Formats: sequence, C-alpha cells, structure tokens
Amino acid sequence: MSSPPTLPISNAQSNPSATTSSQSQPPIATPAFRAFISRLTSSLRHGFSHRRPWTELLDRNSMSKPETLTEAYSRIRKNFNYFRVNYVTLIAIALALSLITHPFSLLVLIGLLASWFFLYLFRPSDQPLVLFGRTFADRETLGILVVLTVFVIFLTSVGSLLISALMVGLGIVCAHGAFRVPEDLFLDEQEPASAGFLSFLGGAASSAAASAAISRV
Repeated sequence: MSSPPTLPISNAQSNPSATTSSQSQPPIATPAFRAFISRLTSSLRHGFSHRRPWTELLDRNSMSKPETLTEAYSRIRKNFNYFRVNYVTLIAIALALSLITHPFSLLVLIGLLASWFFLYLFRPSDQPLVLFGRTFADRETLGILVVLTVFVIFLTSVGSLLISALMVGLGIVCAHGAFRVPEDLFLDEQEPASAGFLSFLGGAASSAAASAAISRV
C-alpha cells in the first residue's frame, strides 16, 4: 500500500534567505523623521488657521497713499501684526515661484536639505556614515555639511536667487502694508505675543531640534 502524497509546505525555515532579506530592509523613514513631518504639518495647519480672508487683504476701498513716512511705517506695523500669516504666505509664494522658474537651483536646494535630514539630523547614531569605503564621525559629517551649505548658499546662484526672492516678497509686503488703511481692522483682538509672526514655524523648528536630539542618542 503506497503512502499518501506529501504536500509541500513553505515556511520561514525552508527559505532563510527571504527572511534575512526582509529583516535587512531598512525602514523608509525613521520615527524621528516621521514625527518631524507630523509636527510640521500640524504646526502649519494651526498657523494657517489664523490667516485673514484674502478679500479683506485685497480690499481696494481701503487703499490710499500715505501722507508721510511716519504714517507709512505705522500702517506697515499694524498691517504686519494683523496680516502676518498672509504676508508669510506671500513671501513663501515668491520663493516658490522663483525656485520653480529655476529648476537647477531647486534641485540643488532639495539635495542640500535631504543631505542634512538623512545624513545627520535623522540618521541613527548606531549607524555611522560610510561613503566610498570610509567611515565618517558625526563631527566630520557636520563639518562637511556646514561647508557644503556655505558653498551652496554664498558661492552659487542659489543664494542670490533666495535673497532676490525674499527681497521681492518683502517689497510686496511693505508696499501693501504702507497703502492699506488699517482703521477698519480689529487690532484689539490680536493673539498674545507668544503667537506672533512665524511662531507656528518656530514650533516646528523646535520639534525638529528635539527629534534630532532623540535620533542622536
């Protein structure tokens, strides 16, 4: 009497190479990087929730030429406090348009930011940086990144492009603030000083520092 056929069974022990390869695959993003992105997203949402209506910003009936430089400065200061999130958005749009029209500078800047994120800030401390068969210490990696940043920002067209875009954005903001009459704005209903200009981005920056400290432990 013949024995019953044996069914093939596949498990992890019969294919150790598959188990080893699956365990050796690194995660796509470190927990510190995911925490930074989550905190940055929530901070931006909180900041943009305080923006003013764009129709109020572009109200043509509230535009008039200032009589003196003192009046222009007073208008800029009041409008700056009231429309701060809108003004940050305008400056960011000026930067984005400038980088989009110069794709090479955009790619260089993205590469620089990616180098800081994945080679230093969010790289686990137990995984040393190895390039071209050489192991770099954290201090050497930081020095190389600082030199690379200085070179990209100050010795290439990227720095001049960013400065030009910032100047254009600030010029638009100052021009609007000088010509926008702030008498119809509810300036007494402002948030506390701790929620001032760029405070929502400051929270994201502090979370980045905390995430970087955790990743370096």
